[in-house]
Amino acid sequence: MAQEFSESLIEFPCHFPIKIIGEAHQDFIQVITKLIKEHINDFVEKKIESKMSSEGKFISLTCTVYVTSKQQLDSIYKDLSSHPMTKFVL
Repeated sequence: MAQEFSESLIEFPCHFPIKIIGEAHQDFIQVITKLIKEHINDFVEKKIESKMSSEGKFISLTCTVYVTSKQQLDSIYKDLSSHPMTKFVL
């Protein structure tokens, strides 16, 4: 039987980079920023690094967030992953 681990290997609070990949769209950064701000009020766009794919079809964002708990981080991942503009969240 597989053993479940409820503890995290991450020590909280911490700065944590989240990579979000989506189709290149003019509002993608603003949409992602708004989603993160629902969990972290003082998150600012300056904490986002962006890179376009070589063909310009996709954009990759690395958002470094300051999280205080595993539950907060899981909620951010859940909301980002379920958004229709998002393809992958790593």
